[in-house]
Amino acid sequence: MKKLFNDPATMVDDMIDGFVSAFPHVRRGALDPRIVVRQRNRKDPDELVTLLIGNGSGHEPIAMGFVGQGVLDANVVGDVFAAPSADLILDGIREVNGAAGTILLISRHSGDVINGRAATMLAEEVGMKVVPLLMYDDISAAPPERRADRRGAPGTMFIYKILGAAAEAGWPLERLTQLGEDVRERTVTLAAAVSPGNSPLTGQPMFGLPDDEIYLGMGVHGEPGMGRVKTGPVRILVEEMIRRLLDDRPIAAGGRAAVIVNGMGGTTMMELLTVWAETVKLLASRNVRAIAPMIGSFVTTQETGGFSISLFEPDDEMLRLWCAPSDTPAFPKIELTDECPA
Repeated sequence: MKKLFNDPATMVDDMIDGFVSAFPHVRRGALDPRIVVRQRNRKDPDELVTLLIGNGSGHEPIAMGFVGQGVLDANVVGDVFAAPSADLILDGIREVNGAAGTILLISRHSGDVINGRAATMLAEEVGMKVVPLLMYDDISAAPPERRADRRGAPGTMFIYKILGAAAEAGWPLERLTQLGEDVRERTVTLAAAVSPGNSPLTGQPMFGLPDDEIYLGMGVHGEPGMGRVKTGPVRILVEEMIRRLLDDRPIAAGGRAAVIVNGMGGTTMMELLTVWAETVKLLASRNVRAIAPMIGSFVTTQETGGFSISLFEPDDEMLRLWCAPSDTPAFPKIELTDECPA
C-alpha cells in the first residue's frame, strides 16, 4: 500500500509541522515539540480548568484537531498507534496547568491508562492539581456489568466537547469531573469494519476480512469485537447495531439520543449520511428522537473502511453544552435545532 511520507522516523513530526503551520488555533508546546497547545484565546489556567489528552498518532483528526476554544487546551502526540510516555504527558500537563487544576482525559487502552496514571502521579508529586478521567464506551469490549473494562471509542467525543464547554464557562474541577463521569455513563458505541487499513509503519493490512463479511465491534486499533456478519443492505446492519446499543443502554420511549456517526478513514460521506438516515428511522421506530448529530470521519485508523454509531442520552444542561460554540481546527459545528438552541 502506497503512503505519502518522507521517513518513518519523522512522519509524526512532519505531520505536526504541517498542522501547526496550517492552523492559527494552535502551536507547538514550549517543553516538547510533540505537544500541541492552544494558541488562540488561551485560558488563564489560574482561573479556568484546563483539559488535555495524550494519544497515539494515526487516528487524525482526533485529538490534535480538537485543540482550541471550547474543547481541549492541549494534546500530547505519541508515535503511530502508541501512547505517549508518562514523562511526555507530564510535560503536557505542565504546559497548561494552573491553580484552577487540570483534567487529563484518558481513553481506555492499556498503554494510555498506564502512562496517563503515571503522569498524574508524577504531577501530583510536584504539587500540580490534576485529575485523571477514564473514558470508555465501546459495548463490544465488555458487558454492561463490566462497563469500566470497555475501550474508549468515538463516543468519547461527547466528553471532550461537553467538558470543554463547561470548563470555558468556569465550572470548577470537582464539578467537571462529575460531569465527565455522568456523560460517560450515558454513552454507548458500536463499530462495524468493512475493509482493513494499512499500517504506515509496515505498509501491510491491519487485519484480513472476506469480501462478503463485516467485523462487528472492531476497536480503533483492529481489536476483536462481537464477531462477523454478512454484507447486505446497510439498513439491516444499522438495525442490528441500534438493537445492540439500546439493549445495552435502553432509552425510554419518548426519549432522545444525540448521535455520532464516525467514519474510520476510508468511508465516504455518501455512506455515512446513509447510515445517519437509517439511524434516524430506526430510532424513530422505537419512539426515540435522534438529535444534534455529528457526522464525519473524526476518529480514524488510516484508510480503514467502516463506521461507528454512538448514542448519548443528554439532560438539558448536557445538550446545551454539546451545542455550545467552539473554535478548533477539526471539531465540527453541531447544527442548531429546536432541541439544540443557540
